[in-house]
Amino acid sequence: MKISVQKETMVTAINQVSKAVSARTTLPILTGIKLTSTDKGIELTGSDGDISITTFIPCEMNGDTLVEVEKDGSIVLQGKFFSDIIKKLPKDDLQINVDNLVSTIKSGKSKFTLNGLDSEEYPRLPVIDDENTITLSARKLKELIHQTVFAVSTSESRPVLTGVQWKVDSDVLIATATDSHRLSRREVAIKGLNEPVSVVVPGKSLVELNKVLEDTDEEVDIILEETQIIFRYRYLTFYTRLLEGNYPDTSRLIPTQSKTVLILNKAEYSESLSRASVLLASSKNKVVKMTINKDNMFIDLTAKAPEIGEVKDELLAISLEGDDLELSYSAKYMLDALKTMGNEIEIEFNGAMRPFVIREKGKSDLLQIVLPVRTY
Repeated sequence: MKISVQKETMVTAINQVSKAVSARTTLPILTGIKLTSTDKGIELTGSDGDISITTFIPCEMNGDTLVEVEKDGSIVLQGKFFSDIIKKLPKDDLQINVDNLVSTIKSGKSKFTLNGLDSEEYPRLPVIDDENTITLSARKLKELIHQTVFAVSTSESRPVLTGVQWKVDSDVLIATATDSHRLSRREVAIKGLNEPVSVVVPGKSLVELNKVLEDTDEEVDIILEETQIIFRYRYLTFYTRLLEGNYPDTSRLIPTQSKTVLILNKAEYSESLSRASVLLASSKNKVVKMTINKDNMFIDLTAKAPEIGEVKDELLAISLEGDDLELSYSAKYMLDALKTMGNEIEIEFNGAMRPFVIREKGKSDLLQIVLPVRTY
């Protein structure tokens, strides 16, 4: 292999694939980044066995020369050292020459040699079958991830709950995440795929995918395979294994009626909860009590930390209908849910110990559910 490439372009590519490289792995070769050069450009690959990311740097883009390939080849270079070397090179361009698994990296008057591994030992990525493909804009996909992935479980006791269920039916994708104490569900319109499909995508994978996507209207191809899901965006391809197991039927958790309906200004509500959380930060009991009186448009919020003190706050409702109510819930869960919403939120209660629904006023494509906490 013998190539010349712009430093900034290479740094961007390394940053993308490095998100899939693990420092802790039973396969030492997976601590490296695979480089492959052809007459069309350079492909970089990073993988930890569960997530794999490839990105391609073409020789030319929009009339600009990004890569010059003098000799085709392939090698695996230790990810951390390769990344650190490229970032610290003095000039805007660099050359990489590989001979007998030893790479020479030059830029200006700086010269590094870095031992590599045989790329033939690197795990091969699966062949992509485009048959089950849907498309979604990068902006919409990032939004969907942001609005659901926070609700996945962090416990491995039920591995399937550490992922987000994606159900595709006709032209709608329904993404659902729950940790048994809260639930987030988002519906989006999609293109492609006429047959119903249900998969569970690891939450950790979606977090990493969100980091490499840009907030644009460019479309992302999403290929649904039997054991994996693949995302193609520009010159980047993101592979991740799917989680095994049956995702619980969450439809029965969504209340179909309500006894109390409350509409609040999100910013004011979030600020009130944040004030309460100051005392709750070091407390084992991170619970806020809400008191609703139908004859009073002011909502009372109370939080106690026995070893520290107590906070009481009053919040003016925009609208309030239904029964009086007193219930307690996790301040963190509520704040997490509010981060996904717009300016005004609608909360539908069905009793002190029944799950309650949080929606952005006037919208039905996103809902959050939180279970109250028993405090007596």
